Amino acid sequence: MKTGMQQHTGLRQELRINPRLYQAMDMLYMPMLDLQQHLQQELLNNPFLELEEPEDEEKPEKTTEQEQEEVKKDDEIDWEEILLNGFDVGGSREQFESSEYIEPVTVESRDLADYLRDQIQMLDLQPRRQLLCEEIIGNINDDGYLACTLQEILDSTNQWVISSLPGNSPEPDPDDPFDLDEDEDDPSHEGNGAVVLPEGVVLFTMAELEAALTTIQALDPPGIGSRDLRECLLLQLRDAAAEGSLIHRLVDQAFPDLIAHRWNDLARRFGVEPRVAQEAADTLARLDPKPGLKHGDRAENYVTPDLIVDRIDGRYQVFLNDTGVPRLRLSRAYQDIARERGKMTPENRDFIASRMNSATWMVQAIEQRRQTMLKVMNFIVDRQREFFDKGVEYLKPLTLREVAEVISMHESTVSRVTNEKYVQTPRGVLPLKYFFSSALSTASGEDASARSIRAKLEKMVGEENSAKPLTDQQIVHLFEEQGIQIARRTVAKYRDQLGILPARMRKRV
Repeated sequence: MKTGMQQHTGLRQELRINPRLYQAMDMLYMPMLDLQQHLQQELLNNPFLELEEPEDEEKPEKTTEQEQEEVKKDDEIDWEEILLNGFDVGGSREQFESSEYIEPVTVESRDLADYLRDQIQMLDLQPRRQLLCEEIIGNINDDGYLACTLQEILDSTNQWVISSLPGNSPEPDPDDPFDLDEDEDDPSHEGNGAVVLPEGVVLFTMAELEAALTTIQALDPPGIGSRDLRECLLLQLRDAAAEGSLIHRLVDQAFPDLIAHRWNDLARRFGVEPRVAQEAADTLARLDPKPGLKHGDRAENYVTPDLIVDRIDGRYQVFLNDTGVPRLRLSRAYQDIARERGKMTPENRDFIASRMNSATWMVQAIEQRRQTMLKVMNFIVDRQREFFDKGVEYLKPLTLREVAEVISMHESTVSRVTNEKYVQTPRGVLPLKYFFSSALSTASGEDASARSIRAKLEKMVGEENSAKPLTDQQIVHLFEEQGIQIARRTVAKYRDQLGILPARMRKRV
């Protein structure tokens, strides 16, 4: 076969997505806050777009008598207002505050490390102890636990001490011609590469580090700086003056049996009744397994619902929560300019035509987004009406394909509408994905939602006899009595998702 470049002609059909369609899909995907920012940016880039503001209402003309009464009212001194708001210069307090503008700025928040350092500064510590405490604080994670071993902290601290000595710089980079090794003849290095410490410089020891850790573990909150859950609980029990108690001995000497709820084994080991051992273990519920979270730097995540479902006259109505979204329209001034394109240069005509088309398409895309979201939410409300009336146990199974077939749209479009969107309902603010779940078959032929099954399972466990808790197989039989066919492994999976312990560990003796 002869190789070389060849040319061929042919006809074929291709499906290509218009760039504007890409942008329309992105707008459909955007949550409320992202859409607001996107539209604000479009207002700045496209002069043919402007904010749609309500028309100014015509105010009736005031008569001469009304104007004189207003002037007289302004001249009168309202002593009650002055006594309530003080003698501030510049008007009443409300008037002054409403006219004052404070620019929003980012405020640095304090985290767990700052809280611990503040306490360290209040202690009278030697410089070496304080340095080690600072190093330990830097290795405590958000949960309040030590994130590495003491040996690793000791090695890194001593390495920092050695690198801080005069004449000790980081190892030279062989690929950098300007990074030369100037310490080859330095007297602080021996021939075998070992470091000779100057007189008076001593590296840290493990005993010093353990003493610093003890100092950290005595700080607030109790349990901070622990290496595992057992140590965290012991520190909190020590802070509560419970050393020597039964629960302290259970945690200290038999922690594996304690977390496995082996009450009979614990009772025989410590010479108490199983009920006493279980009641002692109940006190652990008042302790905090993650003491650092209460002082963590956790940003508040606020959710702005995109849709609102409200019950009006016995019917559920769906509204778009787009009050914060800029209302766009075509600028009338630029429309008048566009009508005079005959007097313009070709470049200006092309610019105006492109901007005009872009603005028109943007207004249409926003309206299409609104209509699509309303279609999807209206169908969800009609399908899940029993959920809104009675609760999560009556939630029906629903898939994206079912919604797409009813509203005559593609499944991917419905997925974009429901992604990262929230709806405010009489039962709380919920993500749109909440209404979609898989189905389990029932004896009546209707499907049951997996989310409603989990809610019923949680209710069954909450109402069970604690002395004889329900096993997974017994829960299966209870569901069969309700006409719901479910496997035991599915019950075990849902129970784990809900954080419910097995029957053996839920049993009260």
